Amino acid sequence: MHDRGCHPVRVRTSTTADRLMLLDTPSLYFRAYYGVPRSVRAGGGTPVNAVRGLLDTLTRQIAEIRPTRLVACFDADWRPRFRVALLASYKAHRVAAGGTGGAEGAGWIEDVPAELTAQLPIIDAVLDAVGIPRVSAAGYEADDVIGTLAARGRAEVDVLTGDRDLFQLVDDSWPVRVRYAVERFAVIDEAAVTSRFGIPGRAYADFAVLRGDPSDGLPGVPGIGVKTAAALLRTFGSLAAVRAAAARGEIAGFPGGSRQRIVEAAAYLDAAVPVVRVVTDVALPPVADRLPAQPADRAGLAALARRWGVENACDRLVAAIGRV
Repeated sequence: MHDRGCHPVRVRTSTTADRLMLLDTPSLYFRAYYGVPRSVRAGGGTPVNAVRGLLDTLTRQIAEIRPTRLVACFDADWRPRFRVALLASYKAHRVAAGGTGGAEGAGWIEDVPAELTAQLPIIDAVLDAVGIPRVSAAGYEADDVIGTLAARGRAEVDVLTGDRDLFQLVDDSWPVRVRYAVERFAVIDEAAVTSRFGIPGRAYADFAVLRGDPSDGLPGVPGIGVKTAAALLRTFGSLAAVRAAAARGEIAGFPGGSRQRIVEAAAYLDAAVPVVRVVTDVALPPVADRLPAQPADRAGLAALARRWGVENACDRLVAAIGRV
């Protein structure tokens, strides 16, 4: 049985210069779709703005980070049943009305623009031709795949994402860093988490549980806002310690009324913690994640590039990989 509430103890097993880049691929292609003009289309009129944007992002980040390993992580289930069973509101606002269009996972249909959906098979084909492994796991989100691969301990880790949920994986001792796409891939380490939110560097998941996150349908503890959540975590260090102190009836360290609110929110907190926590022990098979020196299928990649009008973007990506 998975212990979805705990992070593993990290034991460094290698002193090599290996560096693993993990892509939160859905987050990146959504950002590319909305960030690159929709006028970017193939000769037949098929939109390829998300394809182009994703390839350009990969090129820039590979050139900057120079990873030795690279994995594109995907959702098998974007709204896993184990999370919905615990918290019915989880991502409920993203379910497509009438179940039309979008990406399906565990019986849920995500509300995805049709012009983006049309580009997803192209993205898959291009990644395959380049030789970048695509990894997902039945019943889990890309976040869980990322968390599991980051915890395996073979390399330093850079996670490319536009999702703050993955800030919880930041760990200076390994290190695991997030490259935050929303801010031009700013580096998020423990000091950055503390600076931004006023909390211990590894306490982001606890912070999200307490204050809530409307983007994921996470209500938070009623009456506990950003400032109070941060104050509690600064004082006690973790949500578990906050709850233990509240249960003991302690008063010191609890801003007005917050102790009682924590006690009264026990059922929500029991459910929300395993919903928010990224799973770090998904049963993934070994992944051949070594960054290829050249495309796995050069002819196939060239054909795809010509068909979809992304020759220059593919050439730049191949060149960036060749320089690592």
